[in-house]
Amino acid sequence: MHVTLVHVHIKPDCLEAFIAATVANHAASVREPGNRRFDVLQNPDDPTRFILYEAYVSAEDAAAHKGTPHYAAWRDAVADMMAEPRVGVLMNGLYPEG
Repeated sequence: MHVTLVHVHIKPDCLEAFIAATVANHAASVREPGNRRFDVLQNPDDPTRFILYEAYVSAEDAAAHKGTPHYAAWRDAVADMMAEPRVGVLMNGLYPEG
């Protein structure tokens, strides 16, 4: 399984707008054929920090995600909300398998 942990830090005044844009991206992403998980995690001690846990069957499926209209809409909508550039950390998903 191909997993990316996307670390996101947003501006405090963008919290509600970021969550709304991310919910829409999540809803479409979980319907992608190669998607296994698309979790949106918020830091309880700093609500402006998020991790997007994106798990796909393959690297090709993850790359296809970035070509979807919903990803492009999310990327463009949240670009100016970032307090710093987001960071994606690639991981190999071992368990659960598949």
